Amino acid sequence: MSNSPITQVSESPITQVAQYSPAPDSPSGQAAFPSKLLLDLRGTRFEIDREVLVSLPESILIVMFPNGLILGRGHSDPYDDDDDNNSEESISLDDQIIFVDFDPACMDYVLDFYHEAQMAGEAQRLANPNAHLHNGNNNNSQHNLGAQNPLLNKQAIIVLREELDYFAVIPPKTGFLAKDDAPATGPVHADASKVNVKTQCGTHLLEQRKIFTALQRNINKENNVAEQHLIDMLCVSGFSRDDEWGYRDIEPKKTSIVSIALVMLKTTGSGNQMATAQKLLLFWRKPARKCWWDGVEVELDQDEHKLPIRLWARRTWTLELVLV
Repeated sequence: MSNSPITQVSESPITQVAQYSPAPDSPSGQAAFPSKLLLDLRGTRFEIDREVLVSLPESILIVMFPNGLILGRGHSDPYDDDDDNNSEESISLDDQIIFVDFDPACMDYVLDFYHEAQMAGEAQRLANPNAHLHNGNNNNSQHNLGAQNPLLNKQAIIVLREELDYFAVIPPKTGFLAKDDAPATGPVHADASKVNVKTQCGTHLLEQRKIFTALQRNINKENNVAEQHLIDMLCVSGFSRDDEWGYRDIEPKKTSIVSIALVMLKTTGSGNQMATAQKLLLFWRKPARKCWWDGVEVELDQDEHKLPIRLWARRTWTLELVLV
């Protein structure tokens, strides 16, 4: 995909975590990992299966755990030699909690969609138990086909994530007081007005929930064929052109908006649906990224008059495929 507008992201520190030695009393070759993990996401606690956590999109895990994630305790534990003290039961609940700077509403959205995808995949397997067999009941053939094309026996999810950093350019002579000419309370009023502008800009962008509007605007301006192909491929594979972000919110204390949309990958349909779906396998366990600048003119309500603003947004898209 040399002409792709999407570029590959370096490997995740999550799936490349160091191997841990088994605990002395654990079965050979099995590390003493906890089966469930307790996460504290900005004050909201989640109890999540370890297998579910590591199966989440790597583009999300990288954000949740930028320095990697330690999933178990090895020989370097500070709990000394007492086996009883090394047991999970002897460790307080607070000591088991992993604090993560991540929006719990986003986690709810992702986990709910994962559950929906797993149910859909299981229902499809029950409805067509022999759909993936080749030359009769040949288990080896089934295994080989699944290895060559995992879309035959796994439910695939397309993950699209946007990070949007926005900047407001305020034109001169808009009524903001200059520091040298303002009275004692002037600079405070000016700073408060600028904060209000930032807040309104964030609210304006937050309400723009259509996924492809900004990228299509960039395509129309630059006549970028590769970007148009990207939209076409995503819409054939599960998205629709009028889709909205499943999750979208402003990051606390930042002029930044994070959005995520998940859809189940279509592998059947008219034409070469499977061939198109297989193109997205390039992004399985290999998140890829695209970044561009987007500028629009907006008018904000400011002190009972309209304030013209040039609103710039640096948009970064991350595309990934996951299998559940």
